[in-house]
Amino acid sequence: MGLGWKFPDDREPFDLDASALLVQANGQVRGDGDFIFYNHPADAAGSVRYGGDSLDGAGEGDDEVITIDLERVPAEIAKVIVCVTIHEAAGHHFGHVGDAYIRLQNLDDGEEIVRFDLDQNFTGMTAMLFGEVYRHNGTWKFRALGMGFEGGLRTLISSFGVAVQ
Repeated sequence: MGLGWKFPDDREPFDLDASALLVQANGQVRGDGDFIFYNHPADAAGSVRYGGDSLDGAGEGDDEVITIDLERVPAEIAKVIVCVTIHEAAGHHFGHVGDAYIRLQNLDDGEEIVRFDLDQNFTGMTAMLFGEVYRHNGTWKFRALGMGFEGGLRTLISSFGVAVQ
């Protein structure tokens, strides 16, 4: 999954961080190891991997990448939710971000499978659920979410059962 964004010309760039949550059917993680981000770049099974941090969204193409190996996702995981949060928001919010998107790309041939552009105004939101890959009748599917959260990373991940220190 590639995630990208731009900042308007009149706005100084700030750091956005992609992350993923491996969630069970009950909507909760099994433990803190199911939260994948820059300080914990892969789950124990190696099924979900964080590809690195872009501090300013500069340049063309995806700013951050989450790689999901669907065959390695543990059986008890019902979905992998892909999120983006503002690092140390300090007055910034997703209303200050433009051209945000999430896209699925097949790693075997590079084909873009689906893309979702977040074109709404998310003023005041400091965390976003961009999309999820979920199991349905034994098949993996993708759902675009585009849901905003106030309260940043802490509020977002604690709602899925991650223990916040």
